[in-house]
Order: sequence, then structure tokens, then C-alpha cells
Amino acid sequence: MAVAVARSRRGLKRVVVGPPHDPARTRARSALRYVPGLLVLGVPLLIALAGPLFAGDAGPRGTSLTTGDGHPLGTDFTGRDVLREVLLGGRSVVTVALAATALTYAVALPIGFVCALTRRTWLEESLMRPLDVLLSVPSLLVVVLVSAAVQPGGAGAAVVVAVVGIPDAVRIVRAAGAEAASRPAVEALRLQGESWARTALGYVGRAMGRTLAADIGVRLTGAVHLVATAAFLGVGVAPDAADWAVMVDRNRTGLSVQPWATVVPALLIVALTMGGNLLADAALARPPRTEKDR
Repeated sequence: MAVAVARSRRGLKRVVVGPPHDPARTRARSALRYVPGLLVLGVPLLIALAGPLFAGDAGPRGTSLTTGDGHPLGTDFTGRDVLREVLLGGRSVVTVALAATALTYAVALPIGFVCALTRRTWLEESLMRPLDVLLSVPSLLVVVLVSAAVQPGGAGAAVVVAVVGIPDAVRIVRAAGAEAASRPAVEALRLQGESWARTALGYVGRAMGRTLAADIGVRLTGAVHLVATAAFLGVGVAPDAADWAVMVDRNRTGLSVQPWATVVPALLIVALTMGGNLLADAALARPPRTEKDR
């Protein structure tokens, strides 16, 4: 950055002369902030989605909770190869958590928008009060009760996790939308005769984008936690299923003898949640300022 001196009627004046504005460089700098989150999240996602393609056949079982003997990560509590179980065990956790988060917002967004933008108190009350009842019930208790009645499977588990997350998500959407809907710009759009959809999606939706980006990261982490906790308790999955959370639970007794059977799936679950939050933080970060913006 250079400093030039210009002469004016009142004397000498300092003028800061910066480098020319480069939109491509600014976009590149903005994209770099997503790299840490993508790297951390990419490892468990890649293993979960592509791992079954490289798992291969089961093969003969070895001695329980041992290392070596042709098993790079040792064996688990039943003598199965830990590396193969890791490659197979992520798809259930990842797909259920992602599907549950998507289903949660598929329901929460329209309800939250309606509650934030409507001027009919009876409509808002009729939508929010039933959700308050569901909000008072612990999430894990709902999962345990449903799993005790029926075996939900992967799709059913995603629906159950999504249902218990809807009340919180609706309140976040409603609060963020109500703040944006109270701005003078929204009233101006109404006076101009703009449609409800254009007002909700065109202005209010964009105004609350940063808040929703942060909540999606937290919501995904909560879904992973709930799915992993349910699997850890043996709810909805077989005791010897190829699942990261089940591996942590069933192999923890041999942690001092064969740690890889517990540590590797636990680290992958941590990376999954941490990567989601890193991406949410990157979406919330303001783009770098340029000389043109100053």
C-alpha cells in the first residue's frame, strides 16, 4: 500500500493508494475459509460413503481384541477385522444424521416462516403450542420409546430424530424470521403489494441466512450425537452391527489391550461433528475486506 500526497486548497492532503480491486482474488480468499471444514468433514464422509466399496469379503475371524496378524487395525471383540468394520460402519450414522437434519428443516422452515410473518395470533398459537408439548419430552426418551415399540430401521430412525428436533428448529427459524420481518424494509414491501412468498423468501429468508447456517451446524451435530447415543445404547441396531457408535460401545472394555477398535470410530464421529461446525463457522464469517470496501 502506497501513500501519496496531493495538494488541495487547504494545503497538503494524504491520500492512501491501495492495489487495484481484484474480484477473483477476493473470491479465492473467501473460499479458502471453507478448506479446514471440508478437510475435517471430508474424511468421515468419504469413508462412510465409499468405504463399503473397498471393504471386501469378511474372511475368517481371528482372536478377539488383538493387533497384527494381517489386520492393520487389529480385531474387535468378536475377532472381526477392525479396518473392514470401520469402512462399513459409517454409512448408517452419516446417512441417518444428514437425512434427519434435512427432514427437520423441511418441516421447520415453512412453520417458522408462517409464525414469523403471520399477523393472525390464533394461527401462530395453533402451530407453536403442540410443538411446546413435544419440546418438553427428552429426545433420547422418545427414541427409546419408539424403538421399544417397533424396530424403526435406518429410515425410521431418521424420521424419529427429525421429529424430536423440529420444535427447536421451528423456534430458531421463528425468532430469526420475526427479527427480520420487523424491519422497515418488510413493511415497505407489503405497502408495495409484494406477495407473501417474495417477502418471505426474497428478503426475510436472505436476512436470516447466517443464523440458519449456524443452527444447521449445531443441528447436524445434535443429530449425530443422538444417533450415536441411541446406537451406543443398542437402540434400533444389532449388538454386533457394523456401526461406529456400536464399535465404540462394544470394544471399550478392551481399550487398554486393543485401542484402535475404539479410538478410530470415536475419532471419525468427532471429525464428523467438528467438520460440520467448522463449515457453519466459515459460512458465518464475513468476507475479507478489500480496499474498495474501506
